[in-house]
Amino acid sequence: MGQTKQLLPLGDRSVIEHCVSTIIASGVTDIIVVLGPDAGDIVKAIRGLPVRTVRNTQPGSEMIQSARTGLMAADPASTGWLILPADHPLVRPETLKALIGLHTEQPGSILIPSFQRQRGHPTLFPRTVFRDIQTKGTLREVISGHEKDIVYLPIDDEGVLLDMDAPDDYAMILQRFSG
Repeated sequence: MGQTKQLLPLGDRSVIEHCVSTIIASGVTDIIVVLGPDAGDIVKAIRGLPVRTVRNTQPGSEMIQSARTGLMAADPASTGWLILPADHPLVRPETLKALIGLHTEQPGSILIPSFQRQRGHPTLFPRTVFRDIQTKGTLREVISGHEKDIVYLPIDDEGVLLDMDAPDDYAMILQRFSG
């Protein structure tokens, strides 16, 4: 993107503030924001929000390293972890609530939302895959190693598919947000 995408404006807030607000609205109370080594401006943007921050000190690492960093800070009694990338700002709180509700029914399953048969984010990982998250090279490897445990949750939320990897993606997200 050429700039810190978490700080891009989305309505009257930054993308990161919007993502955190979505998580709060879903009822999640233990929110951990994993930051890169140079995230001072992001820390300022979320100051005052009910989150804890931890640092992934390995710049350019795979997403799994951020997941590991966050999991190490999470409550050890947690039965699962919802991993929402900050470049998916249009996911609805209802989607998170649906994943959490399904987790109570199927606590050993990896839960992935799908929109029109396309899998999206966030993913809810159960405690049973904690060791694999610690040892595998990517989250995709963790997921593919537990194919029998995957449950796809069909959801009417296009936001699970919409991420911001390029300026055109951001423009489309702005359009969808405004529309």
